[in-house]
Amino acid sequence: MTAGDTAFPGEPVRGVRLLPYFDAYVIAAQPRETLFPGAAYRRALAGGQAGNYPVLLVDGVVAGIWHQRRRGRRTTVTVEPLGRLTARQERELGERAERVGEVLEARAELVIGEVASGPHA
Repeated sequence: MTAGDTAFPGEPVRGVRLLPYFDAYVIAAQPRETLFPGAAYRRALAGGQAGNYPVLLVDGVVAGIWHQRRRGRRTTVTVEPLGRLTARQERELGERAERVGEVLEARAELVIGEVASGPHA
């Protein structure tokens, strides 16, 4: 926390985020059942341990997992949502995948489908 930054947002957090392996929010949030509801608890927690999969966050709640694979100057970002995404959420997800590409200095391609790699892949 930055010194003096003690304000909390008045509204619930909204939006789509791609959080990396072992993100502090994912690891520290309790109770786990609230952050990882339903299918997210089974799919995104490897043996009950948070952080083993990078997660798709929708409105502050784990809503899927994701994986990226770099090949040369391209990276494929595969996202496995655990429920239906709205058109707005899919557009925002595309923007987040592009940002992953920017960070990696690569051209990103978004694929929505099953993540076949296991934890720590």
